[in-house]
Amino acid sequence: MTFTARTPRVAAARKLQRRRDRDQSGRFLAEGPQAVREALAAGVVLELFATAEAIERHADLAAHAEVVSEISEDGLAALAETVQPQGLVAVCEQIDVPLKEALAKKPRLVAVVAEIRDPGNAGTILRTADAAGAGAVIFAGDAVDPYNGKCVRASAGSLFHVDVVRSPLDVVTPLRDAGLQVLATSGYGADDLDSLADDGVLAAPTAWLFGSEAHGLPAALLDAADRPVRVPIYGGAESLNLAAAAAVCLYASARAQR
Repeated sequence: MTFTARTPRVAAARKLQRRRDRDQSGRFLAEGPQAVREALAAGVVLELFATAEAIERHADLAAHAEVVSEISEDGLAALAETVQPQGLVAVCEQIDVPLKEALAKKPRLVAVVAEIRDPGNAGTILRTADAAGAGAVIFAGDAVDPYNGKCVRASAGSLFHVDVVRSPLDVVTPLRDAGLQVLATSGYGADDLDSLADDGVLAAPTAWLFGSEAHGLPAALLDAADRPVRVPIYGGAESLNLAAAAAVCLYASARAQR
């Protein structure tokens, strides 16, 4: 049997494109072979929707899914959020963990995205934090949903590799209690990233706070952090975008810690 856009299971899955329905159900969609592969490895796939062509092309993925439902092209179009979908969309269980549980593992590197709204930036930071060896990424305050489709795709599977935490904005005290120094990124920071690296400061277990491009970090977080840190600009650029600045900071810490 081939499901279409009108099939009740497909219609129910499509609702997961809305945050309200994701929050109520505790489920989300992972689209494309890379995301599906990582979701299967994490053991969180509840159902895999795939076109006949995709089932044949990605037989290894279909073989590892407990439930595989063949869908028509119009069914795929209803579930997919990309312009050129690759034939696979998985319904997954949400995997975020409580802050206390993530910090109990004593991570040496943590990224905090505080009230950032852009899902592409959030997913890219997730991917970068994973690559830099971070143990957790904390979505603090009124931040974008980590299970937003664009965020999931931008993370390129890293959503399933690190502890994802959704937390109130007041995260500095628990981070510090877990043995992490808390560094806040700011274009007007008193400390320079290069100087901290030269002085050995970045070798300590560190949580980096990143705010939105439009508004920066909330004042309460900036004031509570141990140090406000600026990324040096050597050329004529006005600034770095959020994801690029996060990459520079996280890799500076990763290098120092190694």
